[in-house]
Amino acid sequence: MTVPPGRRERKKAATRQKIADTALRLFLERGYEAVGIRDVAAEADVAVTTVFSHFASKEALVFEQDEDFEHRLARAVTGRAPREPLIPVLRHEMRDMVRHCTADSAAPIWRMIDTSPALRQYEESMRLRHAESLAAAIAADLDLPPDTTACRTIARFVIDAHALAREAADPQAAVDEVFRMIEAAWEVAGLAS
Repeated sequence: MTVPPGRRERKKAATRQKIADTALRLFLERGYEAVGIRDVAAEADVAVTTVFSHFASKEALVFEQDEDFEHRLARAVTGRAPREPLIPVLRHEMRDMVRHCTADSAAPIWRMIDTSPALRQYEESMRLRHAESLAAAIAADLDLPPDTTACRTIARFVIDAHALAREAADPQAAVDEVFRMIEAAWEVAGLAS
């Protein structure tokens, strides 16, 4: 049974969301480069230290769902039913993530990311971290060492499916196409059960 979050946790989550929403609004209104952390803190009516207690960097404000994305993929591996094939579970999770990121409301955010070298670099480092986390979950699930090349390769393909699909004319068809290749690689690697 899950225990509901206490008052303190709810307040922290609300403050974090307020900061993220404020930052995104300012970035979209004024441009990412034109807004500083002090601007975000002032507009959100919090101290600069409060911003940094919730977000490690200015870039992290844009990717505020970063940890959720990373954990969702790992949970897809660890939370599936016994004997449930892994790749279809990951495909389903990625389809949901791509659907969210390709909604009309997300288009201005991705335009901002695509035009900012700092945000593109942050996104790339985030994707690499997500791939390593997913690879570790896959390896643990298969009782393999965390640095197993096949697990790391499959994880990179899964993470890259998001970026490739996001840029495609038909994102969901792109996810399916990429995952057909991932399924084939999974079979070739001898990891399918």
